[in-house]
Amino acid sequence: MSAVESVRQQTLPATEIIIVIDHNPDLLKRVQDQIQDVIVIENTGASRLSDARNSGIAVSSSHIIVFLDDDAVATPDWLRLLNKVFSDPQVLGAGGPVLPLWSNTEPAWLPEEFRWVVGCTYRGMPQTAQMIRNPIGANISFRREVFDTVGGFRSEIGRIGTRPLGCEETELCIRARKCWPQRGFLYQPEALVFHRVPASRTSWRYFFSRCYSEGLSKALVSRYVGIKDSLTSERVYTFRTLPQGVIRGLIDGLFHRDLGGFARAAAIITGLVVTTSGYLSGSAILRISKSKREFVTGVVIRRNSEASPSLNTRTGS
Repeated sequence: MSAVESVRQQTLPATEIIIVIDHNPDLLKRVQDQIQDVIVIENTGASRLSDARNSGIAVSSSHIIVFLDDDAVATPDWLRLLNKVFSDPQVLGAGGPVLPLWSNTEPAWLPEEFRWVVGCTYRGMPQTAQMIRNPIGANISFRREVFDTVGGFRSEIGRIGTRPLGCEETELCIRARKCWPQRGFLYQPEALVFHRVPASRTSWRYFFSRCYSEGLSKALVSRYVGIKDSLTSERVYTFRTLPQGVIRGLIDGLFHRDLGGFARAAAIITGLVVTTSGYLSGSAILRISKSKREFVTGVVIRRNSEASPSLNTRTGS
């Protein structure tokens, strides 16, 4: 497993490496037999990315917990660079760029503004070290006190199986910032990881599905932390980054004879429309659902929606 090997080869060794297997007994046994000197556990929750991460958190003994996707590869100084930023007590967590490793060639129609569709750093993100709302989930780290104080990743948010939902790290980071308004999450541009992008994620079909799912996810995040906090970064992205991207694509097509520029401009407009549609649809569904539950259970629903999620723990054998 290249992800594990990249962690083993860090210039700053990890104190522990935890692999979480998501409801696959055969794979669990195979990994336990084949990979030594690591902690291999099963996801003790539902088949969701959030529950898998919470399962790993529950068995970790480290003060700083770093997450890496199984289809990602970390550069040798990754842990050292992330660990360094935690010398500042104001830093709750940190992350860095996620660069694509394309299985095939990069699609000419896919704009850099929408590389988040394939789980990678996109145009509009910072180029220098600075505080941000949240890092990308494939390259993110937290102080343990975050989980001990505000709870883990909400199991209601994030990828379910292969369904391309997301934003679980967004909600958690916002929740943490509400607890510690003077502290935050640092973007460390030198702490690089590379993320494998299979050919199946470079199609227009996946692009539409991922954009719509992102809208649904943002609607769910808004339900828990409010519209203002959940969409702060998206406003700048929508009204500044995306218009500049459309203009850039048109210039490439008209003056640089790059036909892909027209496609990228079209993809930006289409992606925004589809993502917005997902957000509006998700918001409407949540309003209807909330109204029905409140009619039956009254104010208890609001109390539950504001409660911090607890970590999944495992006892016994």
